[in-house]
Order: sequence, then structure tokens, then C-alpha cells
Amino acid sequence: MKELLEYLARQLVDNPDDVQVDMIEGERSVILQLKVHPDDIGKVIGKQGRIAQALRTLVKAAGTKQGKNAIVEILD
Repeated sequence: MKELLEYLARQLVDNPDDVQVDMIEGERSVILQLKVHPDDIGKVIGKQGRIAQALRTLVKAAGTKQGKNAIVEILD
């Protein structure tokens, strides 16, 4: 899940070296915190949050496959 989110985020932004994903793992859930360069935050969120929602959907599907509830947080 972490690798998937990191890969997708790197493809979207202008500064791929500044993409960082931190994972906080619980018993039944995983929180993935995505940090990007401040200039790229809009590219990760997208118009009306559509790209962010798509990222959350993909990561949630990958988490469900592993039996975990995946939550994506986008931090600045």
C-alpha cells in the first residue's frame, strides 16, 4: 500500500523527490500520511478533490486485499 501510494504520488507531482509516505499501522487499519512539496499539494488533491479521492480508493482497495482498512491523509 505504501509503495503504491508513493508511486502514484510521484507520477503526479513536479518534485517527486519531495514525496514522503509515512505509515502508522494499527491492528485492523493502516493510516498512510502523504507529504509532498507545498507547490504540488494542488496536483495531489485535484479539482474538487477528485485525484485525492481516486488515490484513497486505490489504496483502500489494496488494503482490503490485505485485510486492512487503509486511510490516506494528505499533509502539507
